[in-house]
Amino acid sequence: MPLYHKLGSFPQKRHTQFEKPNGGLYYEQLFGTEGFHGHSSLLYHVHRPTQVKEILNSYSVEPKIAIGKNIKSLLLKGFELKPEDDFLDSRKAMLVNKDCTIGLAAPKQSLRTYFYKNADADEMIFIHKGKGKLRTMMGNIPFKYGDYLIIPRGIIYQIDFDTLENRLFYVESFAPFYTPKRYKNESGQHLEHAPFCERDFILPNELETHDEKGDFLIKIKKEGMMHEIVYATHPFDVVGWDGYNFSYGFSIHNFEPITGRVHQPPPVHQTFETATFVVCSFVPRLYDYHPKAIPAPYNHSNIDSDEVLYYVDGDFMSRNNIEQGHITLHPKGIPHGPAPGAMERSIGQTITHELAVMVDTFRPLMVTEEAMGLDDGQYYKSWVE
Repeated sequence: MPLYHKLGSFPQKRHTQFEKPNGGLYYEQLFGTEGFHGHSSLLYHVHRPTQVKEILNSYSVEPKIAIGKNIKSLLLKGFELKPEDDFLDSRKAMLVNKDCTIGLAAPKQSLRTYFYKNADADEMIFIHKGKGKLRTMMGNIPFKYGDYLIIPRGIIYQIDFDTLENRLFYVESFAPFYTPKRYKNESGQHLEHAPFCERDFILPNELETHDEKGDFLIKIKKEGMMHEIVYATHPFDVVGWDGYNFSYGFSIHNFEPITGRVHQPPPVHQTFETATFVVCSFVPRLYDYHPKAIPAPYNHSNIDSDEVLYYVDGDFMSRNNIEQGHITLHPKGIPHGPAPGAMERSIGQTITHELAVMVDTFRPLMVTEEAMGLDDGQYYKSWVE
C-alpha cells in the first residue's frame, strides 16, 4: 500500500544525526522490503535495535500434512477449534503451500509475556470475533469485528484482547500484500472506481516508546522454526518513524460492493493481492437486476486456483447448511457451483446479507492434520441430487 505515514519525532534529513534531549544520538534503522527496492520506513530507536543477549530455544512449528495432493472439496467446521490461552499456541494451520499458510486461531488471553515477529511472511489477520489492540514497535491499531490487520514481515508485535471469546482467520504470505493494481493510478492512489479508498485504512497511532533495559523475550518465526531470543532492551523503543512500510487495518464493512445487471465474477470482490494469491470480501449487496437474472453464482471450473471461503456471517445463498466459521475448500481440477436448489431459490431475490472472506491461491493447497480434525467428511458429495 503506497501510503506515506509518520509518527513521533525524527530528523528533517534522513541518515543524519538525531540528538537525544539529554545527550547522545538516537539509532536509525531502515525497515525495508525486497532489498532496497520495496516499501520501507526509517525508524529511530532509543537503544541499538541489534542487542541480542541469548538464543534460548529453537523448535519446529511446521504443520503436519495429512493430504499432500488433494482433489476433494472439504468443509471445515472452524468454530469447533478449541480455544487456547496463548496466542501462538492457538494458531492452527489448516491449508498450506509454498506461498502461504491459511489458518484459524481462538486465543483466550492477550499476548503480553513475550513479543512476536514473523521473519518469513506478511500476516493478514481477520477478526471474526473479538475486540482489542494490535501493539507494534511502530504504533498501535485498535481492532474489532470485521477488521483485517495487515502486518508486514519483521514487525515486532503484541496483541491485546478486550474479550474472552476471540476467533481469528489468518493468512501468512511469503509475498507482500497489496491492494489490487487495477484500483490504483500510476502513483498508487486509489481511483474513483475502487471499492474503498485511503480514508478507509486504519493507520498506526499511539506510539509506545519504552526506554528499558533487561531481558525481553521475542519469539521469531523463520523457515518453519520458532526461535526464542532474548533482547537486551525493550523492542518498543522507537521515538519516531516515517515511510511506507507499516501495519494497518481495514474493515470489511467499508468495502463497497460492485454490482451489475447480471452476476458479477469474483474479482469484483477483490480486496488484496499478492504475487501468488488474492483475497476477496463478500459483503451485503444488492443482487443482479436484469429481469432474467440468476443471482446465484454460475458453475465454474477451478483450472488454475484452489478456492478457500471463510464464512463470517449472514445467509450464504449459494450453499446449504453453512454456518459461521465454516471453511470450504474447492480444489483445482473439478468444477463447483451452487448447491442443488440454490440456483432456483435465488431467482427473484433482491439482496444478500452474506459476509465472507475468500482466498484464491494460484498453486494447490495441502491439507493439514489440524484441518482433518475439523472436516465434516461429506461436503464433496453435497452437489449430488
